[in-house]
Amino acid sequence: MSDQGLGDGPLENVSAITGGTQNVMLRFERAGRPYVFRRGPLHLRPISNKVILRETRVLKALAGTDVPHPRLIAVCDDTTVLGDAVFYLMEPIDGFNAGAELPELHADDPQIRHEMGLSMADALAKLGAVDHVAVGLADFGKPDGFLERQVPRWKAELESYNSFDNYSGAEIPGIDDVAAWLQQHQPQDWQPGIMHGDYHSANVMFSRTGPEVVAIVDWEMCTIGDPLLDLGWMMATWHLPGQNEVLGHELMMAGGLATPQEIVERYGQNTTRDLTHINWYAAMACFKLGIILEGTYARASAGLAPNDIGELLHTATLRLFDRAHTFMEGYL
Repeated sequence: MSDQGLGDGPLENVSAITGGTQNVMLRFERAGRPYVFRRGPLHLRPISNKVILRETRVLKALAGTDVPHPRLIAVCDDTTVLGDAVFYLMEPIDGFNAGAELPELHADDPQIRHEMGLSMADALAKLGAVDHVAVGLADFGKPDGFLERQVPRWKAELESYNSFDNYSGAEIPGIDDVAAWLQQHQPQDWQPGIMHGDYHSANVMFSRTGPEVVAIVDWEMCTIGDPLLDLGWMMATWHLPGQNEVLGHELMMAGGLATPQEIVERYGQNTTRDLTHINWYAAMACFKLGIILEGTYARASAGLAPNDIGELLHTATLRLFDRAHTFMEGYL
């Protein structure tokens, strides 16, 4: 930090930022300026440093756009500084995670909660409108054949779980029907763009004084693909009247939310993308996320993750495939 002109003197008021990630995040001050520090987990995985550096590239590319995001301050790609881990510094966000808490203002006002979902649609439309080539991300992903790859890619991922000890195999009713439907109804025309990859209400931060999204966070799964899959992902994880929540979540259980149809309509007001096949994207998101969550259940079967978490996420997987059938029937 000293070499890059980022203040001098000791780090002060250091505190951990907790959440649903294994990455290490800290808040601190130096020379009167606040910072947030982010690196991979204490026990680095083979791709941890690559993922962190990809995040920094996206945040750098988004500077100057109207996409709400944490502002990147500085990056250290020298792995000798912190014991093999790269890291970066970003501006703190004055906001809250609605997956973990609802301030009194938001908890007491259903109109604010209704607007929160619409604000998420607005923020996502802004991301989808960014020209990824113009901001330097032309080589960040492989959009050619992106949609065609999805079903085979995730079926292969599910098959790979059979290597875990004591995992009895995927017991997911209707999975073959969903896979076949997705391949039969895949959109043929789409426009590549920046995809967040995990867009749901616990991966944004909301204003403490209103419904606005002040930052989209956790860019680990970002790539260049079809941005409408992000909208589908939001639909897959949003509150659907009459159906069980995928996972326990403060905002989803509070009521008074915008309907999925209202969110899609709001997104449509701010995009030139064709939303004709939005049910396909929502079903695809259910398929992909369900298989990702099933991976934790498989690891738990082998003693590599807590059993209670594994069971919780397996239940979420079953609910996601129920939702996939709902979208296949034209829910949106």
